Amino acid sequence: MQSRITVFFLALLFLSPIPSYAQSMGMKPWKKEVRCWRASDLNLSSEQRKGLDLLQRTHLREAQLLRAQLVTRRLEFRELLADPSSTMEILRPQYLDVVEIQSKLDEKVIEYLVNVRNLLTQEQLKSWCPEQEYPLFQRMLPGYGPMGPMRPKKITPPEE
Repeated sequence: MQSRITVFFLALLFLSPIPSYAQSMGMKPWKKEVRCWRASDLNLSSEQRKGLDLLQRTHLREAQLLRAQLVTRRLEFRELLADPSSTMEILRPQYLDVVEIQSKLDEKVIEYLVNVRNLLTQEQLKSWCPEQEYPLFQRMLPGYGPMGPMRPKKITPPEE
């Protein structure tokens, strides 16, 4: 049964598109003037756009395996938690494995964000927000709300 669940989630992870973490279009911005943008929303040169596309593809490919491992380990950990015969000696190594994989995934996110930062000019960096670039990064930031700054649909990015 466990192997069926694992195969199902791996197939789901590899065959489905990566979910978009876009903001809801019906929400109003939390500030009157929004100055926080994703790199792809900035006025990128064709060279920057190609570099960003390459970075995104590389990152998704590298992170996909870690995500699959994380889902599998979390399911295994959940099954152990539901088993009344599981002791802390059994649970602890499994939990530490989940934490280690999550840490590797977080490290990949940081590498990705640094690489994106290196693509941008000083002027573009003034309008770029890493938490918009990779929304899962928000949980690493102290005091950052769960919704983050919301971007309106029709505002255009600043010109250079």
